[in-house]
Amino acid sequence: PHPTRRLALAALVAGGGLAAGCGSSPPVQLYHLRSEAPVAVPAPRPSAEVRQLLLPVRLPDYLDREALLLPQGDTGLLALSGHRWAESLRDAVPRVLRQDLTALLGEGRIWPSPLPAGVTATRQLRVEILGLEALGDRTGVRLQARWTVIDPQGRTPPRADGVTLRVAAEGGSIDRLVAAHRLALWRLAERIASTP
Repeated sequence: PHPTRRLALAALVAGGGLAAGCGSSPPVQLYHLRSEAPVAVPAPRPSAEVRQLLLPVRLPDYLDREALLLPQGDTGLLALSGHRWAESLRDAVPRVLRQDLTALLGEGRIWPSPLPAGVTATRQLRVEILGLEALGDRTGVRLQARWTVIDPQGRTPPRADGVTLRVAAEGGSIDRLVAAHRLALWRLAERIASTP
């Protein structure tokens, strides 16, 4: 065929291949951790304390990815195809924790670092997430975390604490697993808020 026809034919075949490739890929579902508390929020306990949430909230590197993860075998992790976090967990987890601690402690009682002018913290709070993943059978989520409460004036020694939580995800759907991730973070905030 004529060179111009060969080019047109090649472009048509390439375009058709791209269209077929696009049509065969499954749609990507995005999930996010909502700011709203997943349960009824009790009235904050009266307190004069002002806590400073030291940033960043540490997360293991394996959580710094878009895909939702499921355990596979004894040590493996499976990235769920077509299911992704809409927001990095490195950003979502501190945002949600601060929101939950505000709901539990009261407005103006928890501030991120650096503190705004005119605010003095009576306690500093350092949080580390050690693990946050769905269970292999999709029946729930396991969260492991530790935190340290620090007196910025150095009058009392730091107090370290930790917790391992399991939150059920009835039905095992991805929506339920994401909701269980959110509830696990709320339960963590409850434990942190109750630390003197």
